[in-house]
Amino acid sequence: MTVARTRRREPEGARPGNQAARLSRVTYSGTVTNDMPLNEEQTQRVIDIAMDLSREGKAGELAEFLDHGLPVDVADGDRNTLLMLAAYHGHEETVGMLLERGADPDIRNARDQSPIAGALFKGEDAIVARLLAAGADLDAGTPSARDAARMFGREHLLEQ
Repeated sequence: MTVARTRRREPEGARPGNQAARLSRVTYSGTVTNDMPLNEEQTQRVIDIAMDLSREGKAGELAEFLDHGLPVDVADGDRNTLLMLAAYHGHEETVGMLLERGADPDIRNARDQSPIAGALFKGEDAIVARLLAAGADLDAGTPSARDAARMFGREHLLEQ
C-alpha cells in the first residue's frame, strides 16, 4: 500500500478544535486525503485505538496515527492525553516519541493530574527525567510533581 500525503487543511465548516475535522482519512486505495473528514463515531474510534496504543507502548504504530493527522495532544473523555497514558504506564520510548513530536508535558487530565506526577507515582524514573528535560511544570496539578515526589520519597528525581 502506498500512502500519498496531501497538505492538511480544515474542511469547510470545520469548527476550531473539532478533532474529527483534523483527522486524515485513509481511503481503500491507501491514499491519504483530507477532503472527507471522519464522522464523530469514526473519530472516537481512532482516538480510542490511539489511547490503547499509548497505554501499550506501541510507539511505532502510534506514530503512524500521528503521521496521518491525529493531533499529538488529543485527549480521551477523561482528558488523558497520549503522553499522560504513556508516562503513567511506563513506556519511555513512547513518551520520547510524543515529546519529540511536540506533546505538551503540562496538560492535566480531568482529575488535575499531570504526566510527571503520574510517572513519579508509578516510580518511572527515566520518564520523570524525560519530562523534566521537556520542561514539565513541577508545580502544576493536584498533587503537583513536587508533592508527589515528597509523598513517595522521590525528591531526588526532581533535582537538576
